[in-house]
Amino acid sequence: MDLLSLVLYLLLTITLFQVFHSLVRHSKTRSKLPPGPAPVPVIGNLLKLGDKPHKSLAELAKTHGPIMSLKLGQITTVVISSPALAKEVLQKQDLAFSTRFIPNALQAKEHCKYSVAWLPVPNQWRSLRKIINSNIFSGGRLDANQTLRQQKVEELIAYVGKCCEDGVAVDIGRAAFTTSLNFLSNTIFSVDLADISHDSTREFRDLVTNVMLEAGKPNLVDYFPVLAKIDPQGIRQRLTVHFGKLLDLFGGLIDERLKLRNLQKANAENDVMDILLNRSHEIDKTHIKSLFLDLFVAGTDTTSSTIEWAMAELLQNPENLKRAKAELEQRIGKGKLIQESDISELPYLRAIVKEAMRIHPAVPLLLPRTVETDVEVYGYTVPMGSQVLVNAWAIGKDPSIWKHPTTFMPERFLESEVDVRGQDFELIPFGAGRRICPGLPLAIRMVPVVLGSLINSFDWKLEGGIAPEELDMEDKFGITLQKAQPLRAIPFHM
Repeated sequence: MDLLSLVLYLLLTITLFQVFHSLVRHSKTRSKLPPGPAPVPVIGNLLKLGDKPHKSLAELAKTHGPIMSLKLGQITTVVISSPALAKEVLQKQDLAFSTRFIPNALQAKEHCKYSVAWLPVPNQWRSLRKIINSNIFSGGRLDANQTLRQQKVEELIAYVGKCCEDGVAVDIGRAAFTTSLNFLSNTIFSVDLADISHDSTREFRDLVTNVMLEAGKPNLVDYFPVLAKIDPQGIRQRLTVHFGKLLDLFGGLIDERLKLRNLQKANAENDVMDILLNRSHEIDKTHIKSLFLDLFVAGTDTTSSTIEWAMAELLQNPENLKRAKAELEQRIGKGKLIQESDISELPYLRAIVKEAMRIHPAVPLLLPRTVETDVEVYGYTVPMGSQVLVNAWAIGKDPSIWKHPTTFMPERFLESEVDVRGQDFELIPFGAGRRICPGLPLAIRMVPVVLGSLINSFDWKLEGGIAPEELDMEDKFGITLQKAQPLRAIPFHM
């Protein structure tokens, strides 16, 4: 045998060995995969997702169990649907599951390379998260901005009062969105980005809503990466447009501030913008713009959606609304605005917020994760590169955990210590572990204050004479869970 033949023989042997080893490894991994529905050729289980994957996956979990695997195109997806398994993934093996599975759409404008929501956890993520926790959502910073938040709530109630005088309906989601938007914009930029008395928030809210809907849509590219260059559904292309508009807006505000600082020849720290610009050695303009995009998209949409869902549940359940109003009248005084310091004295209001978050978690599947090596969970193997979803919506509806899980019952939390801060895995609307939503400290202050002020200042009836039991409570799926039909209600004084 000459040298060339020997080399070719060795190469062929090595190749065959590698192929055999790969097949054996795949077979072993497959045998240890969590149970799940049998995939069909090429598309796997894609057709089982439907247009409301949080509900479809919850139904599948009833058959296949709280840890379940599906083949979505070329991607193995593991779905977690119980508190015990969520604790395993989000807390006990948090580091192994801390990397994000990045939807192709989030590569628009390369946002995922700069976003604290999507970056991997090493140094850059830690630095950005530290900046957020210390300078935006720390207890001290939130306390310092309490007066500003109260002013925005007063403006909301004044607007609703004008609607009351005119006998016109309030779009609850839009009003709550504008309040959240202006609070954030004043904290960060010291300016209002919208006027609650006019429809000036529509374009911004439409942008945010479209970002959440597009990013949350099942995208063929995520299941067949070979299609990435084609972008067959045009999702990445549309997000490129939406992201571009938002990043241009934030870039313009940054440039204006830099010019002002140059004219004044001073680097004061009057707001978050100044704080970040004074830390240019830690965070550059590109990261600042992406940080603002994260804050405004996540901070406005999730907060306003939660308030809208909570109001919808109260208007559909008049007895719960009556009890909430009685608590507010007794402990605060009828017609008064709620202060953040009042929240601890309002257990039923807090219970309403928790119950709304249980039934309508703002991010029903949390943000997707992946693993960079095979990971064992409860005797099953989660293969390297898998997508991992935690179905917070399904956990909140589990009849083995919650009595009458589909019924709005705030009373269930009055004698319960279960909270939303990431330690009680039967209720994780903000996630848990190191990648828990950084905006949690603000949300748990803002939602009850806005909701309580709305129901304590006015009585309400549904627009068009709709009876409470006829209120449409359907949702539409995206990264966030929106109410399919906006809640419109008419405020009035008894």
